Amino acid sequence: MAFQTSGFAVDLWRFIAGIGIGIELVTIDTYVSELVPSSHRGRAYAYNQFLQFLAVPLVAFLAWLLVPRTPLGLDGWRWVVLIGSAGAIFVWFIRLSLPESPRWLARHGRLADAERVVAGIENRVAAESGGKLLPPGPPQREEAGEGTFAEIWQPPYDRRAILMSVFNFFQTFGYYGFAAWVPTLLIAKGINVTTSLEYAFIIAVANPVGPLLGTLIADRIERKWQICLGALGIGVFGMLFANSELPAMLILLGVLVTLCNNLMSFSFHSYQSELFPTRIRSRAIGFVYSWSRLSAALSGLVVAFLLNLGGVNAVFAFIAFAMAIVVATIGGFGPRTRGLALEAIAH
Repeated sequence: MAFQTSGFAVDLWRFIAGIGIGIELVTIDTYVSELVPSSHRGRAYAYNQFLQFLAVPLVAFLAWLLVPRTPLGLDGWRWVVLIGSAGAIFVWFIRLSLPESPRWLARHGRLADAERVVAGIENRVAAESGGKLLPPGPPQREEAGEGTFAEIWQPPYDRRAILMSVFNFFQTFGYYGFAAWVPTLLIAKGINVTTSLEYAFIIAVANPVGPLLGTLIADRIERKWQICLGALGIGVFGMLFANSELPAMLILLGVLVTLCNNLMSFSFHSYQSELFPTRIRSRAIGFVYSWSRLSAALSGLVVAFLLNLGGVNAVFAFIAFAMAIVVATIGGFGPRTRGLALEAIAH
């Protein structure tokens, strides 16, 4: 993508890269839920996103630093893409040391391998904690079914799939409607390009802070209510951002919107992975999460249209509307999952 010279070619390679990133996101959600005990699942997702979001201020800083320049005769934005893509090299080597999901192994009849993975994890935890492990929880019901796509549409998973599809479609307008458009929204408020990139970098610094703070409450508050609190904050702080003019207030409110986006993000990634059994978890997450990719593509068109139609106020009025649907959907119909084994939630 970094070496393309036409808009179509850039979009094509961005599309191809997006396929790979999308597969990774679905796999990570599935993997973390199946490897972490119920008492720590929320914190595991918050910490996971803390590490992921460390890249956000880094990329924002690189954009601010490089985009206006042409180091070694190469456009700054091309350097940003090249540096970002280099992360895939590290991921390739990191995956070699990761154990397979014991739930997946057991599901596929590889009980000895599953036992070996669990024993290895227990030994490492015992060595690191220096104490005895807690006794295992009560046995859970064995899963039945073949793991087909059709099983997603059997009770109770059909209702959950619809619930999370609606949620994913609308949550993206709040997340990407702000995060991906911060510089443009600031420019629309009369701030020049260079300064808007600087402000965007300062706001982006909050991205890893949100999940890190979230580790304090991730397993203390029901997951569905964390999602609702995040969506509510996005709507409220977003409208205040739209009606603010002072630079300091814009940055503060931008940070608050970002923190609420983070809260909603790590909470729902944990939540949607808990709602489906092992045999269809990855398929179901992939399906419901695909609606967020569709709305992510639409969000750019919607934000651009509303920005031209009614300015920043129109953009955040729509975002507030989308967040109201999120709260009504998850708060009104989402099941509880905190502290429960995945098998218990599945039944």
